[in-house]
Amino acid sequence: MSYFEIEGGHSLKGEITPQGAKNEALQILCAVLLTAEPIRISNIPEIRDVLKLIDLLKNLGVKVNRIEKGNYEFQANNVDLDFLDSPEFKVQGAALRGSIMIVGPLLARFGKGYIPSPGGDKIGRRRLDTHFEGFIKLGAKFEYLADQSFYRVHAESLYGTFMHLDEASVTGTANILMAAVLAKGETTIYNAACEPYLQQLCNMLVSMGANITGIGSNKLIIQGVNTLKGCEHRCLPDMIEIGSFIGMAAITQSEITLKNCRIDQLGIIPRTFERLGIKMEFRGDDIYIPQNDHYEIDSFIDGSILTVSDQIWPGFTPDLISIALVTATQARGTVLIHQKMFESRLFFVDNLIDMGAQIILCDPHRATVIGLDRKTRLKGITMSSPDIRAGVALLIAAMSAKGKSIIKNIEQIDRGYEKIEERLNPLGAKITRFE
Repeated sequence: MSYFEIEGGHSLKGEITPQGAKNEALQILCAVLLTAEPIRISNIPEIRDVLKLIDLLKNLGVKVNRIEKGNYEFQANNVDLDFLDSPEFKVQGAALRGSIMIVGPLLARFGKGYIPSPGGDKIGRRRLDTHFEGFIKLGAKFEYLADQSFYRVHAESLYGTFMHLDEASVTGTANILMAAVLAKGETTIYNAACEPYLQQLCNMLVSMGANITGIGSNKLIIQGVNTLKGCEHRCLPDMIEIGSFIGMAAITQSEITLKNCRIDQLGIIPRTFERLGIKMEFRGDDIYIPQNDHYEIDSFIDGSILTVSDQIWPGFTPDLISIALVTATQARGTVLIHQKMFESRLFFVDNLIDMGAQIILCDPHRATVIGLDRKTRLKGITMSSPDIRAGVALLIAAMSAKGKSIIKNIEQIDRGYEKIEERLNPLGAKITRFE
């Protein structure tokens, strides 16, 4: 396994461009299975999870041409459905949670979709019921092989229907949407997710010939079509990386400009970090974060302690809860961090407590952070990255700490952040990767 050695206490200065959006890329890469025509996608982040999905598509028979860094062409005109029954598929599909989204396109175009129980972050229970209940409503037959942890759906034809999702699952909405665009008749998906990345998928499908209305709302109406064509698509910048860099700049007393952020697609993210006391300026489509020597956590109008909690879009994304928490450790004031969606995501705070942070873990979902206001610096320790977002939160903490830190299991960080040390070191960070 690889690990990072971080020499803390260095301020950063300069410009950095966010990578392409991981969560969008995982959706739109699966959508290439919906047509036999070529699809060109740019601004793809070349991170571990995305590259795993591209390899899976290759093994399914999709032609993949890497034109240049982040710019690919795909053509699924000779899909090998026999691969779905192979032992290799069971291993490869289980290694990546995003692989679940190949099921909808395969079901819609070829009448069957298989997937082993997918992996991903160990952040709590992440059920798949929404996906398969949606397929069943469209007319598919569902089968679960419990002894193999293997899911199968089959359908000679899919038929449009009305469905009210039991949760506004992003991957569930994407999967059902990709199945519905080739179903016969009209499908209505109510309580649909409406994140910018889901909107991007909708817009891509429309450019391929799909008929979708209600984009950006929680009610999608799809008129099924017979076939889809090729298209060109560009991924948004990654809002999670943007939020990570905002928090990193504040806690390390850095002066950083984030370039080409698509601020119009960031929702409440900048405002949430501003409520943690972080000063920033919008300069066109760039975000300038001046050196924040001190930053003070806001309170509610009645003077009560601020609560930062995750919500479905357009609320604050759960992927930035870990970043908000670590940023608050050196603020002035107190904040309650409430992680509602995943019951294991806050357990990484034990490492921050060992570093000297003042945090009370109330229960698996809530942590109270008493900011140190830089009166006491965190100290370097040896720790391990439990998941993508906690891993980067620990990296940010180590960059601000006194002394050296070791972060093990950085393959987790590589799943979501592209060559992060190579991008931060030129700005003044001291991060060394050891294999």
